[in-house]
Amino acid sequence: MDKPPSTSPPLRQRARPARPDELAAIHWLAVLEPQQRADAVAQLQVAEAEVGERVCRFGRPANYWFGVVDGLLKMSNDDAVGPSITFTGVPPGGWFGEGTLLKRESYRYNIQALRRSVVAGLPLETFHALLDQSIAFNRFILNQLNERLGQFIAAREIDRLSDPDTRVARNLAAMFHPLLYPGVGSLLRITQLELGYLVGLSRQRVNQALNTLAAGGLIRVEYGGVRVLDRERLRVYQGPRGAA
Repeated sequence: MDKPPSTSPPLRQRARPARPDELAAIHWLAVLEPQQRADAVAQLQVAEAEVGERVCRFGRPANYWFGVVDGLLKMSNDDAVGPSITFTGVPPGGWFGEGTLLKRESYRYNIQALRRSVVAGLPLETFHALLDQSIAFNRFILNQLNERLGQFIAAREIDRLSDPDTRVARNLAAMFHPLLYPGVGSLLRITQLELGYLVGLSRQRVNQALNTLAAGGLIRVEYGGVRVLDRERLRVYQGPRGAA
């Protein structure tokens, strides 16, 4: 994957206030009271992450709660001791790192842009202030943590699957999660190469899997992305070769 030029300023130095259309894509703002929302908006920053650029880095202190306004990120442990693992993709509407912020720990994973992406960040102390002040925000975070736990349990199961079609189907279903990634809707803008990075398969093998899933009426491959037709069948899809 291409890295940004070495002369590019750090992401934080390129940050700016969010535009109205970008704020409209941040769904949790709607649960806040007017003054809480105004305070959060005043602290929110957005920046454009280039392909290959890291938004979070393994071992660095967690100072922001991050979300994807537009684009696609990858969560992995490729700087950790042991084999490299891709945990998940993070499509539009996804916010991540709340568990790390709650414990005020350092990141245990990398977050890297698979395509040029608009990323929003809420400072750590503002995040904790909202937890102290807003019951609705607390409920939102609890739901996030609960849904993410289910997602990672499913990811462990996917890791043991040997059938490529099944791996592609289950990973696609995870990225169409309506609560974790409300910005996706029914069309995920992703290339076959990007999907290959996430599931650990070649672009050619991803193409075969997508054709199989499309023939089964689960998805439709469109220009620039994949449209889900039956998420529930994607979520439980089992290819002919079964699990390892």
